[in-house]
Amino acid sequence: MWAQCRPLLLLHYLRPRPGLWVPARGRKSRTDPPAKSKAERLRVPTPVDPVELLVVKERYRQHVGIVGALRAEFKEEMLRNRYEEEVGSLAEERAKIEAEEHQKLMAFNNLENERLRKIREERIQREAEAKQEQKLQAAIYREKKRDEFLKEKEQEVLQLQEAVKNFITLENLDQRIEEALDNPKNYNFAIDEEGRFIRRTVKQ
Repeated sequence: MWAQCRPLLLLHYLRPRPGLWVPARGRKSRTDPPAKSKAERLRVPTPVDPVELLVVKERYRQHVGIVGALRAEFKEEMLRNRYEEEVGSLAEERAKIEAEEHQKLMAFNNLENERLRKIREERIQREAEAKQEQKLQAAIYREKKRDEFLKEKEQEVLQLQEAVKNFITLENLDQRIEEALDNPKNYNFAIDEEGRFIRRTVKQ
């Protein structure tokens, strides 16, 4: 069954499809023989009137001469203009104009450079002043922090000196023991229903 359907499937896939192949008029190759309808046909030259041929040739010769003369005239004019632009009076005038324009541009360039130089110097001076002010403020801030640090350390030293007076040493050990026995302290406390603290410093 498959062998019988296979040729039909091949024809289906090989047939030309619209949109895939571009239609083109067939052309004969060099090796193809002439058509049967034109096998015995002989080419007969078109008859030419001798008088008309002479007139056409003369007119063609005149046309070629006129066109050649016009081209030579245009070419000569183009070369003359080019020569005038390169080495003639027009070239001198153009060089003079270009030199004047160059001088004007150089003068404008110098003025612009001078203006930009002043602006740049002012900007650099402002940046230097701002940097100097920033350094000064940083130095003042560091000095202030240093003074605060020294004051804080002095305060700590004074507090430590005051605390030293209450330290327990071998000299005042007996005295501090007697004071502790004479003044007992109770660190326990209670809180009532209203949130009040109840403390007792003396044991009952």
